[in-house]
Amino acid sequence: MSPRRGPPAPNSQEKDPATAIDLLYWRNVKQSGAVFSSGLLLLFSLTQFSVVSVGAYLALAALSATISFRVYKSVLQAVQKTDEGHPFKSFLEMEIALSQDQISKYADKILLYTNTCMKELRRLFLVQDLVDSLKFAVLMWLLTYVGALFNGLTLLILAVVSMFTMPVVYEKNQAQIDQYVGLIRTQVNSVVGKIQAKIPGAKRKEE
Repeated sequence: MSPRRGPPAPNSQEKDPATAIDLLYWRNVKQSGAVFSSGLLLLFSLTQFSVVSVGAYLALAALSATISFRVYKSVLQAVQKTDEGHPFKSFLEMEIALSQDQISKYADKILLYTNTCMKELRRLFLVQDLVDSLKFAVLMWLLTYVGALFNGLTLLILAVVSMFTMPVVYEKNQAQIDQYVGLIRTQVNSVVGKIQAKIPGAKRKEE
């Protein structure tokens, strides 16, 4: 006689909230579509209205929805003579305050990223490695052209679109993309090697 099996364990992927990776790879089409469309809608709204106006409109829309639902539930309870209480009671009782441990964890992460960024900028601007500083200078030069063509919001829109499309494209065409990236990297390393050989002091210390 085979042992009795309990009910199947629930699928953790269905219960757990979607992570950023799941959203970017469209593991759940509805969730990714909602985040993607709402983010684009917000950014497009900011291109037409000021931040204050967009914030005010969003607040008014949310208040209109919650007030209408509260009035509707109150009228329904009065007609049906029920006492269900506040329709948002469960959300009002939900704990949303950050704990001291959470604040410390986030503060430590921000401090780590800030210190790392400051050290890297110091290394680049004070030319600790000539090649890296030259690469950074070329990047800044290219960004001057990017800034002349696009404003900040346009770049944010392009970044959001890229975040929600490029991971999926790479996942489906990883072999071909890796092959082309490898060829480009080989060419770049070859050019950098020639520059290092011609510029005094450009070679890295490890070499």
